[in-house]
Amino acid sequence: MLTDRLDSNFLRYLVAHNGTTDDHKLPPLNAISDELGISVGKLREQLEVARQMGLVSVRPRVGIQRETFDFQQVIEQGTLFGLATGEVSFAQLNQLRQAVEIGCWPTAVVLLTPADKRALRDIVAAAWQKLRGEPIHVPNTEHRQLHLTIFSRLDNPFVQGILSTYWEAYRASELTRYTRYQYWVEVWTYHEQIVDAIWDDNPDQGLQLLTEHFSLIRTPPPLV
Repeated sequence: MLTDRLDSNFLRYLVAHNGTTDDHKLPPLNAISDELGISVGKLREQLEVARQMGLVSVRPRVGIQRETFDFQQVIEQGTLFGLATGEVSFAQLNQLRQAVEIGCWPTAVVLLTPADKRALRDIVAAAWQKLRGEPIHVPNTEHRQLHLTIFSRLDNPFVQGILSTYWEAYRASELTRYTRYQYWVEVWTYHEQIVDAIWDDNPDQGLQLLTEHFSLIRTPPPLV
């Protein structure tokens, strides 16, 4: 069984009691300790691991609560750690992100609503306003918003977690410090064309443009 592979009494407890209360509130640690037959100290260590993974929250006057599974919470810190130590590279993470976006594109774009498509056009307009303004601003927020909006309707927590983690790593890498203005013009020209293809219900053209625009990505130096 999957539960048997969990190397944590507390995680196995969470699985066994999943959905047993409407408010997702868990008993105090001493009560869980008595039920599982392990010390409060050991249980507290396992609780902290679960908290770091975003599986539970601990708040004053509220206590311990089970949280909805969020894959980003599970993988983000490990990803940033690996990038910081140089044991993995941003290029490798970007390769995964590209594979996810290309592979999920056909399903994602047909799920977008008219409101989503209008939001994408607004994002593009806001980005151009920053790039053509005085002074010029790099549209980092819009860059993330555009890509995440395209895939926002996918009901797949693994996809959402990978893509959100990618953008956190992208921000942490300070990639924009090493790019010239012309790069952003080229990127947002592609983005505008991608959004136009989505607006025109031409997903094949949009996918071709998405794939082409990935070649513009610059690889940042290692995180420190």
